[in-house]
Amino acid sequence: MKNKRTNYILLSCVIILVVACLCLGVILLSGVGVSLLWPFEFNQDVEVSIPTAETTLPVPPDVSDPQEEQNELPDDLSEILLQIESEVVQIRGLDQTKPVKKTLISMSELEEIVKNDFFLEYSDQEAEQDVLVLSALGLLPEGFELRDFYLDLYSEQIAGFYDDETKEIYVVQGAEFGGSEKLTYSHEFTHVLQDQVYDLEDGLGLNEEDCEEDSERCAAVQALIEGDASYTEFLWFQSYATREDYFELMQTFNEMESPILDTAPPFMASDLYFPYEKGYTFVEYLYEQDGYDAVDLAYQNPPVSTEQILHPEKYPDDVPQVVDLPDLINILGNEWHLFEQNIMGEWYTFLILNQAYEEGFQLSEEIASKAATGWGGDSYAVYLNENTDEVVFVNEVAWDTLADAEEFAEAFQDYADLRWGDSKDEIEGNPTWHEENSVIVFMRDGDHTIWLISPNDTILTRILSEFK
Repeated sequence: MKNKRTNYILLSCVIILVVACLCLGVILLSGVGVSLLWPFEFNQDVEVSIPTAETTLPVPPDVSDPQEEQNELPDDLSEILLQIESEVVQIRGLDQTKPVKKTLISMSELEEIVKNDFFLEYSDQEAEQDVLVLSALGLLPEGFELRDFYLDLYSEQIAGFYDDETKEIYVVQGAEFGGSEKLTYSHEFTHVLQDQVYDLEDGLGLNEEDCEEDSERCAAVQALIEGDASYTEFLWFQSYATREDYFELMQTFNEMESPILDTAPPFMASDLYFPYEKGYTFVEYLYEQDGYDAVDLAYQNPPVSTEQILHPEKYPDDVPQVVDLPDLINILGNEWHLFEQNIMGEWYTFLILNQAYEEGFQLSEEIASKAATGWGGDSYAVYLNENTDEVVFVNEVAWDTLADAEEFAEAFQDYADLRWGDSKDEIEGNPTWHEENSVIVFMRDGDHTIWLISPNDTILTRILSEFK
C-alpha cells in the first residue's frame, strides 16, 4: 500500500494503494474529456489573457543539450512544440527558466518504461501483500494479480509524462502529431513550469520519503498539480486549438479502447481519475476567486488533505486533526510487523463505502459521500504476519461533529451488513461480524469511530484492551 500510493502517487488509496509515480505527472487519455468542446462553445465567463496580433509570445530558452543531435526532432514538429510552450507560458503566467528536452516514444517504448522504471522496484511479494490488505478492505478480490494489472493499465492509459528527475517530457506519438498529442503536450509542459518555479520533488514534497510519511498530504498536492495542468490544458485548447485539432481529438476518443481500465476494480479507476477530475474542480474554484494568482498562492500554502480537494471551501483553514494509534506489536507477537501506518482521508473513506470490488457490497454514491463528509482526521495501521498471511487492520477517525460520527457509523454498519451479513454478534457491546478468516468490530466513542479487523477473537480481545 505505501509502496503503491507513494509510487502511483504513488497509486491509489490510503488504502489507497500505490498507484503510479505521482511525480511523473501521468496524463490519462480518458482524463482530458473536459476539453472536448469546440472553442467557440466554451464558457464565456472564463477570462484568460490571450495574445493579440501585436503581442510577442515568450521565447523559450535556447536548448544547448549535447544529446539533442541524437534525439533531434523534425523542424516542423519542433516549431509546433515551441509554439505550444509559448502559448502555455502566456496562459499560465509562469516563466520557463531552463530548456526542456523532448522525446517522442512509441507504445512499445512506453511499455518498457512502465516495466523497467515505474514498477521496477515494486516486487511480486510487495504486490501480494498489498492485495492481502486491499482484499481485507473489500477493494480487491483475494488473489488479484496486482503487479501485472498495473503494468498493463499504465501501458494502456499514459499519453505522455514529465520526468521531474531527468527534466524530460515524453510524449507517446500516434501516426501524426495531432490534437490529442498537442493537448497532452500542453498539459505536460505545464508540469515543466510548475517544476521550474516550485520544485515538485523538494519544494512540494512529491518524493518517496515525504509521501510515505503522509500519503494524504501527497495526494492533495498531486491533485493541485494535476488539476492545475488539466485546467491549463483546457484553457489552451479553448484558446489555440484549431478545428482540425478538435475533430482529430474527437476521432481519437471515438476510436479509443481501454479494455484494461474497463475491467479495473472500481476503486482503482476512480482513484486514477481523482487528481485530474477533483483536482480540476479544486483549481477551478481557486481560479474563480482571483485567477492564477490564487492558484499560485496555493503552491505557497499547499492543500494538506483530500477533504480540502473535495471541499475547496474548506481550504486552507480546515486542517486534519492528529489521531494517535496504540502500538500493537507487543501484543501481537514477534511474527507480526507493522506494514504501514498512515492517514486514510475522506477520499479513501468514501471509496471503501462506495467502490468495493463486489457491487453488492457498495453503498450508493450519495450515502457514501454524505457519510465520509465531516471527516476531521484519522490514522490507520496495517500489521502483517508473513508466516500466515494474516492481517490486522486498525482505523480510528475523528469526526467534525457528533452527528458526523453517528452518520458514518450508521452507513458503515449498512456496508458491513452487505459485505459480511447482518450483525448478530456483539463484543463488549460493539457490533461484530465474522467471516471465515477474520472478525470485524466497529466502535463509536463520541465523535470518534474505530474499525478493527483481526484474524481471530483471541487477537481481537488483545487489540480491544489497547483501546480502553
